[in-house]
Amino acid sequence: MQLEDYFDFQRPDDIRIKGTRIGIESVLYEYTHRGQTAEDIAVRFPSVTLEQVYATILFYLHNRETVSAYLADWLEWGRLMREEQERKPHSGIIHLCELKEALTAEAGESNVKVPA
Repeated sequence: MQLEDYFDFQRPDDIRIKGTRIGIESVLYEYTHRGQTAEDIAVRFPSVTLEQVYATILFYLHNRETVSAYLADWLEWGRLMREEQERKPHSGIIHLCELKEALTAEAGESNVKVPA
């Protein structure tokens, strides 16, 4: 079995662990940014075997420059999406914020605490 056989290369920006919906970025973020062991990662993602986690880490180590760029792009995309959500929040979020403001105002009048 070749190392690449562990993955589904759906697009240049979407590499999944074969047989799962887990992208390599999820496993590698735990490994590179959170310092998790392969065993801890396998527990965190029960649909991924320990062998698949090790294959993902090995794929990263063999292709460090390319996969690091892949991870950086994924992190940047996440940052941009968070900014977009802050600029244009979902109507449900707006409604919840309005409810919280109303409850806070009501609690201020009656000296009742509203949870954060």
